[in-house]
Amino acid sequence: MKFTDGYWLMRPGCTARYATEVADVRADDHRMTLYAPVKHVVRRGQTLNSPLLTVECWSPAEGIIGVRTTHHAGSVRPGPEFALPGAGAGADAGKVRRDGAALELSSGELTLRVDAEVPWRLEFTAGGRVLTSVGERGTGFVTDAEGRHHMVGQLALGVGELVYGLGERFTPFVKNGQVVDIWQADGGTSSEQAYKNIPFHLTNRGYGVFVNHPGKVAYEVGSEAVGQVQFSVEDQSLEYFVVYGPTPKQVLERYTALTGRPALPPAWALGLWLTTSFTTDYDEAAVGRFIDGMAERGIPLSVFHFDCFWMRAYQWCDFEWDAETFPDPAGMLTRLKDRGLRISAWTNPYIAQKSELFEEGMREGYLLRRPDGSVWQWDLWQPGMALVDFTNPAARDWYIDKLRTLLAQGVDCFKTDFGERVPTDVVWHDGSDPERMHNYYTHLYNQAVFDLLREERGEGEAMLFARSATAGGQQYPVHWGGDCYSTFEAMAESLRGGLSLGLSGFGFWSHDIGGFEGTPTPTVFKRWVQFGLLSSHSRLHGSNSYRVPWDYGEEAVEVTREFTLLKNRLAPYLQRAAQQAHTTGIPVMRAMVLEFPEDPTAAVLDRQYMLGEDLLVAPVFTDDGTVEYYVPEGTWTNILTGTQVTGPRWVREQHGFHTLPLLARPDSVIPLAADDQHPVSAWADDIELRIHAFTDGACRTVAIPRTDALGETTHFDVHREGDRLSVTTDSPHPWRLRVGGPGGTVYANAAGRGRAELRYEQ
Repeated sequence: MKFTDGYWLMRPGCTARYATEVADVRADDHRMTLYAPVKHVVRRGQTLNSPLLTVECWSPAEGIIGVRTTHHAGSVRPGPEFALPGAGAGADAGKVRRDGAALELSSGELTLRVDAEVPWRLEFTAGGRVLTSVGERGTGFVTDAEGRHHMVGQLALGVGELVYGLGERFTPFVKNGQVVDIWQADGGTSSEQAYKNIPFHLTNRGYGVFVNHPGKVAYEVGSEAVGQVQFSVEDQSLEYFVVYGPTPKQVLERYTALTGRPALPPAWALGLWLTTSFTTDYDEAAVGRFIDGMAERGIPLSVFHFDCFWMRAYQWCDFEWDAETFPDPAGMLTRLKDRGLRISAWTNPYIAQKSELFEEGMREGYLLRRPDGSVWQWDLWQPGMALVDFTNPAARDWYIDKLRTLLAQGVDCFKTDFGERVPTDVVWHDGSDPERMHNYYTHLYNQAVFDLLREERGEGEAMLFARSATAGGQQYPVHWGGDCYSTFEAMAESLRGGLSLGLSGFGFWSHDIGGFEGTPTPTVFKRWVQFGLLSSHSRLHGSNSYRVPWDYGEEAVEVTREFTLLKNRLAPYLQRAAQQAHTTGIPVMRAMVLEFPEDPTAAVLDRQYMLGEDLLVAPVFTDDGTVEYYVPEGTWTNILTGTQVTGPRWVREQHGFHTLPLLARPDSVIPLAADDQHPVSAWADDIELRIHAFTDGACRTVAIPRTDALGETTHFDVHREGDRLSVTTDSPHPWRLRVGGPGGTVYANAAGRGRAELRYEQ
C-alpha cells in the first residue's frame, strides 16, 4: 500500500509518524526494548501530546532476530496467530551487549545494532557487513483518509539486491518493483493474485524476512521507496523476524525451523497420477477405460484421482458418491486398489444448500455466520454454499468424520481444493478477527484433513493435494499450482510460481500437466509431460477435456511412457531430495539461485531449475523445440543423450519430444532403480549408479533412502584417483555402475558389500 506522493509529500488524507530517535532503553541479558518518539525531543514539554513507539527486540532462535513495533498496546488481539514451533525453547537465544549509548543484540552470527545518541537507525549485520538497515522512515504508522491505522516497516535494499518469495506468485520471479498484497484469492495463474500468500521474502544478500501477521500484509518491494522493501498492516502492532543465512539454503533451514518443516509424503506419491478431469463426463466404466488404456500402452500409473463430480451436482460437499455414475463405490475402490492403485478424492471446505448436511450444519452451529446470526452464504461456486467454521472444534470433528468414512471405503488421500475466498463480514465461533482469518482459514482446513490422514494412515503416509496455503502450510504437503491455461505461457508462469513457493519454505509442488483450462495442443501436452514428470509430484489433470495421453497422439503416449519410466527409476534420488525437504526445508524443485548463490547469472533464472541437488531441468516452451538455458561452472552431462556442456555459459539447443535439457551436475552420482514400473521398489537391489564428469580427486557418498520412512538402507562411497575409481558399499545387494550417459561404460558388481576398484574411462 502506498502512502506517499513522491519523496516529499504524503497522499491526500495520509498522515505519517516515524520513529525519530531512542528516548529510553530497557534491556536485560537477552532482549531489549526501545522507546522511540516520533519527533526530535529537546525539552520536557515536547514529550507531551505525541506518540511514543515501543520497539521490542529479541531472538526466538539462533540466527533470527525479531522486532515488534507497537503504537497502542491496549488494542484487542482476538487472533489467530501463526504457530511458531521453532520459537519455544529458544525464545531467549539472543545476547545483549551495551557499550555506552550503543546496544547490540546478537544471535549466532547475526547482530542488531542501535545507537541511542544518533537519529533512529537499526542495523542488521553479519560476517562483518551490514545486511540491511532501518532508517528514518523505517519504523512508524500511517493513518489514512478513512481513519485506518497502518503500522509500517521498511528495510533497506542494497545495490544489486534482489528479492524473492512471498508465496506462489506468478508475476516476475524477482520481486523488485512489484506491489504485493498478502491476501488469499482464487485468481488463477495468469494474474497478480495468489492462492498461497506467504509474508516471507529472502534476498540474494544472505537473509530473509518473515512478517508475523496472518492477515493482509501490503508490500511495496522497491515500488514506492525504490531502495526499500516496505510492508504494512492495518493494526496497532507490527512484528517481523530477520533470518540470517548466509546462504539462501541456510535462510530456508532457519525459517522452516521457526514456522514448521514439511512432512514427508509417502514414496508412492512420486509416481504418475491420472484424474477424471473436472467437468468431463465420467463414471466407473470411463475410469476403467482410462486405467486399462494406460496399462495397455505400458504407462505405469500410481494414483487415480476422482475430481468434484464423484459427488452429485449442486451438493458439494455431502461426501456421498453419485449413485447414478458410481453405484458401487466401495467395490470400485477395492477393484482399483487390487490393481495396485492408490486413490485420491476431491473435497472443499464448503457445504452447498442442497446438500443434506446443510441443515445439520446450520442447526448445530458448524457453519460460518454473519453478525446477525444468519449463516453466511452466496452462490459463487456452489448455490447457497456456506463455509465450515473450523474454529469450532465440533465443526472440525463433524467435517473430518465425513472424510473418515471415505478412508474406510479405500480413499488414500484428498485433494483439498479452495479455501481462498473467505469473507470478512462474519463472526467466527472462537471470536477470531475476520481480517486475520481470511488468510488463515486455509491453514485450519488443510491441517484438519492432514491430521486425519496421519491419524488413520500413520506417519509418512499422509498427504494432501492442496491449492491454498499461508505461512506454516508447508507442514501439510503436497501443494499444486492451481488453475492454469493450456499454453506455453501458462506453463512458464506455473514454473515461476512453483519456484517462488520453494523460496517461501514449501518443499513439494506440483501442477496440472497439460494445463487446466482449455485443451493443449499435442506439442504443449508433450512438453508439459516432460516438465510434469520432472517435478516433485506429477498429475495429469484438466478442466473440460481429458488428459489421457492418447488423446494427443501416439507420440504423446511414447513421451508419457518414457518419462514415467524415468521418474520411477529416479525414485530413490527423488526420495532422498524429499527427505532433505523434510529435515531441512530445502525444496525438491530448487530455483537456480538456491544452488548457485555465488553465480550472478543464476540470480534471475526462472525457466529452469534444479531437481534435487544434482539434476538441472530446462523445460522446453516452444513449438519448434528450441530452448535456451544456462549451465553454471563445470562439465554437465545430459542423462538422456550423454551430451556434455561445459559452463559457465548460455546454451541454445533444439530438442525433439523425447529429450530436453536434463543435465547431471559435475562430479555427481545419480542412483537409478532397476524397477521402472513402480515408484516404490527394492531400490537398493541391482541399483545403477550413474557417474557424470567425475574429476580427479572427486568423492561422493550416495545414500539409498528407505521407501517407508526417514533414513537410509545402504551407502556407496565413490572416489576417483587418476584413472582408478573406487566404490565402497555396505549394500548386500548386487549393484552396477555406469560412467557417463545412457550409452556409457557399465561396470557390474554382483558381490554387493565391500570395495570395488575400477578403471575410470570417461
